Amino acid sequence: MKNFKIGDKLTRFPLIQGGMGVGISLGRLAGTVAKEGGIGIISTAQIGYREEDFDRNTEEANQRAILSEMKKARRISPDGIIGYNIMVALKEYASHVKAAVQAGADLIISGAGLPTELPALVSGSKTKIAPIVSTDKSAKVILKYWERKYKRTADLVVIEGPQAGGHLGFHKEELDSYTPEAYDNEIRKIVQTVKSYAAKFGTEIPVVAAGGIATHEDVKHVLDLGVDGVQVATRFIPTEECDADIRLKESLIHAAKDDIAIVKSPVGMPGRAIMNPFMQHVMAGEKIPHSPCHRCLAKCSPGEIPYCITDKLIAAVKGDVENGLLFCGAKAYMADKIETVHDVIADLFGTESECIWLS
Repeated sequence: MKNFKIGDKLTRFPLIQGGMGVGISLGRLAGTVAKEGGIGIISTAQIGYREEDFDRNTEEANQRAILSEMKKARRISPDGIIGYNIMVALKEYASHVKAAVQAGADLIISGAGLPTELPALVSGSKTKIAPIVSTDKSAKVILKYWERKYKRTADLVVIEGPQAGGHLGFHKEELDSYTPEAYDNEIRKIVQTVKSYAAKFGTEIPVVAAGGIATHEDVKHVLDLGVDGVQVATRFIPTEECDADIRLKESLIHAAKDDIAIVKSPVGMPGRAIMNPFMQHVMAGEKIPHSPCHRCLAKCSPGEIPYCITDKLIAAVKGDVENGLLFCGAKAYMADKIETVHDVIADLFGTESECIWLS
């Protein structure tokens, strides 16, 4: 097993903490993961929700928070690897990428659409870039596009599988058809595709598996498929260092397996979340009143949506678990206590002695 080299920095564990918006993975969590030897990731999705002028000047608030959360993370881990997750679906995608570069991001991970323009947006910087893909087809499309248009390739590739939390890169029918065995085969195909581009460019492109990775056994399983490391998100929500309200963390601890369901985002994308009274109303076809538009997603029509995703994700991170959107991964129900980031990483990679060996 190799660890990731991002620029001139090397991880101690082949681990990325997945980006979780709104406000779940901010500077404290990302900085702590980086300090422990993984890659800490800050989500820029409505990152400025705590700013006093967020409702009036949403984008300015987000821009300030992109910088301030990196400063917070750097105080915790001055030399660790810290980056951002920036969704292609964001209305202000380009400005978020530029702000992340200005903040000194080591890495930008980008999904919720294919990040076709990402290489141009980081041009001239030291920031590394990684697309999120869910199928071999999408991996081939983005790598071929970057090669043709920019004469470059990815620095890292994240494969996000059907057991991930939040918005998913699959149609509902695909989610139904992908058995664990079938998706294992898809992962193997993507690994081979990425290896072919690495060979073509004479470089190494680490491949990272994400989605439903919650245990040491899960880590070993995907590593056996040929990936170089893992991205883990939901497991870091019920940690002391996570930036979310304690009530959101406890909602995972109290959730049963049957409470976790595939839900529909206001923009039509499938997602995974914990069922609660709010989501029951949505699934029953009710339309939930919402605040004026905060200009978060490019493909959103405020007059037509059943609810505002910004409103409901902010409610969740602030601890209103009855009325918030509780995005989570498929194995969120396995959480049974509040842990530390250190303990989560030690558990994922085995005993303390095994951790040393793996690093």
